[in-house]
Amino acid sequence: MSEKHHPVTGEHKYEQEIGAPDEHEERPGRSLITTDHDVIKEWAEERGAKPATVPGTEHEGRPGVLRFDFPGYGGGDLKEISWDEWFTTFEERKLNFIYQEHRKDGSPSNFFRLENPEREDA
Repeated sequence: MSEKHHPVTGEHKYEQEIGAPDEHEERPGRSLITTDHDVIKEWAEERGAKPATVPGTEHEGRPGVLRFDFPGYGGGDLKEISWDEWFTTFEERKLNFIYQEHRKDGSPSNFFRLENPEREDA
């Protein structure tokens, strides 16, 4: 487990909670949820994705909208940031990371979204 992460919050009856990098989906296509930094970083790195933010969304010098820059997906409108910056923002906002490891057909999935269960506009 990561040294720093917060518990998953909110109602998630359709997502399988993952708490460590050695835990995986129970079946392809399953929606997963975690706040574990190691799980998130490993998922992104397996896909060649870099932590990023959307320029112009900063708040008082801190990253604004968090994203991942996937190779080959035209991330020209994204600004790469460090993992520390990405995770500091993730923790400050108490976000949940909802994602898929594989599509139903078994191919790798890049699907993810960040959720703040305390805000409807996250």
